[in-house]
This record gives sequence, structure tokens and C-alpha cells, in this order.
Amino acid sequence: MSSGHKTPIRILLVDHQIIVRAGLRMLVESWPRLRVVGEAGTPVEALALTSREKPDIILLALDLGRSGSGLDCLPDLLSAAGEGRILILTGVSDSEAHHRAMHLGAMGVVLKEETPEELRRAILKVHAGEVWLEPGLMTSIITRMSRAGKAEKKDSEQAKITSLTEREREVINLVCEGLKNKEIAKLLFISLTTVRHHLTSIFSKLDVASRFELIIFALRHKLVKLPA
Repeated sequence: MSSGHKTPIRILLVDHQIIVRAGLRMLVESWPRLRVVGEAGTPVEALALTSREKPDIILLALDLGRSGSGLDCLPDLLSAAGEGRILILTGVSDSEAHHRAMHLGAMGVVLKEETPEELRRAILKVHAGEVWLEPGLMTSIITRMSRAGKAEKKDSEQAKITSLTEREREVINLVCEGLKNKEIAKLLFISLTTVRHHLTSIFSKLDVASRFELIIFALRHKLVKLPA
């Protein structure tokens, strides 16, 4: 198949409510390109399915019933997913929980009160490497990170940026464009392992913990331009 955009987007549903998962499966599979590859009701089931299926998108509920919060298993799911991305789907309007989810590596939050079309758009945007947040939450997160940044000396921030190599700056730009590690490796003619080494170095130098935090840092310090 020569047209890459027709490749199915493989999705894992993680929610403790069976009826909710059934409804989501019917909805998601009614859309072109989207295919559900598994359902999980607990973190253990989710981790096993993620390790086996390597979904492109994990739709993760914050409330997992007796199993606790989806936030607790988010880092493990992200690690097991490889190049996959996590999108939070929740009925909980809790900005603190949403902020923590993004801090842990989720690429977006969709409230269950939103329309099905919003969910579809969110899945496509996150799969393309973009962050999906309603405007108020995005403003809140950027403001919070900016305030945290002001607590540090400006010369310290500049020292972090100065420590970046040209190659690391290239990688940052490509991450902000939404490219996955494999795509970055191909574009820069380097190995996947080298890309991972660069990202580890970048995260360490800039003191960020996720791709989302890296994107926010890059935008705040004008390392990349805001998308038009």
C-alpha cells in the first residue's frame, strides 16, 4: 500500500465499565481508519494487551473502579506501548488530575461530555503527534509551567539551552512537529537507538520528564515556532 495515510490506527480501550467499552468499540469502529485491537478493564489486563498488541493509541480512563486510577498505570503503559500514545478519556473534570496525566506522558485529555466528533478528532490529532487539550486546560498547564520556570534564574534556563548540541536541536524540532522516533531516525539517517540516546540527553539537559513537557519548554523558550 503506497498511501501511508490509509494505514489503520490501532486502538486499545481501557475502562472498568464493560458497557462503556462496548459503546466505545461500536463508535470507534464506525469511523474510517480506526480499529479496536483490544479492551481492558484493569491495569494488569491493559499492560498485557499493550505489550502484545503495541496499539497506536490507548484510550485510558482515569477512573478504573476498584483498580484505582489510570494515572497509576500510565507510565507502565507508555513504556510498554513503544511508539504508541495515550489519550485520556474521562468523565472527571479535575484539572489537577489532567495536569498530572500530561506530566506523566499522556498526549491529550477528552471529557466524556464532549461530542463523538471531538473524540475522533482527538484520536487523529494525537496519532499525528499533536497535543489535544481544551483551551482552558492548555492555558492552565502552560501558566503553571511558566510560573515554575520563573522560580529559576534566567541564566540557568539559558545554560540549559546553550548545552544543547545542533543535532539535539534538530531532534527537538522534529519532536515538536509530531514525528515518532522511527520517523526521526529515518529523516536524520541515524539509528533508533541513537534517537533514544538524544532524547535521554535532551530530557536530562532541559530537566523535562516527557515529550509534552519538552514541547512546552521549546515553545516557551522559542526553540521552535508556534504552528500557524
